[in-house]
Amino acid sequence: MDINVFLNNYREAFGEKVDLPIVFWYSEQPVNSVDKIGGCLFKCMKDVRDGQTVTLSVENIGCGGGKFYTGFTEMPERIPGFVSLKEKYKQTPEGVSEFLEELQVPRAKMDYLNFARMDKVENFDNLEGILFLATPDMLSGLATWAFFDNNSQDAVTSLFGSGCCSVVTQAVIENARGGKRTFIGFFDPSVRPYFEPDILSFMIPMSRFREMYDTMRSSCLFDTHAWGKVKARME
Repeated sequence: MDINVFLNNYREAFGEKVDLPIVFWYSEQPVNSVDKIGGCLFKCMKDVRDGQTVTLSVENIGCGGGKFYTGFTEMPERIPGFVSLKEKYKQTPEGVSEFLEELQVPRAKMDYLNFARMDKVENFDNLEGILFLATPDMLSGLATWAFFDNNSQDAVTSLFGSGCCSVVTQAVIENARGGKRTFIGFFDPSVRPYFEPDILSFMIPMSRFREMYDTMRSSCLFDTHAWGKVKARME
């Protein structure tokens, strides 16, 4: 797999105006120094979209949930009550606890989590996933591409969870099981203020991306009348 080949295909498929994909990976050493982020860790995404590599750790993530879902800490005791009684995202704290018990957030094996625009890395080695910031038109192309060679009912999924859960946690879990699911996210109201109103996340874990890399040009994204009309509107 080659970064530049994929980016050329991506631009040809979606046009020059869309955001470049964002990649993320864990490392033993920080790639870049970042000040502490208060609140949602996705506050840093503006810098990533502008071309800066952002390194996160237990030291600079200010959100307890963010530290937990990225695997840097155990679950804070207050999380079930906060998610239910304060944020009102689940009816009861017990519902939150049941969700987390089933999810089984894995602990990070390294001390740092890095985000970078795809054109800022040299290869796909050691990556956890590819994050697309997608409008509805773009999302239709990404989802159709994911369905192209996969008839499973969960080829494209949307699961409950915070923004960092739908992106980072699910990628790590899916890679560990060698899974084929992709994930639509950013339905969490807490993450919405840090992105445009028409943006959702589409996350492809590397376990699935390795397969999809080879199917892109065969899918509807190239040489079809329907996608040509959508692409023209995007441009």
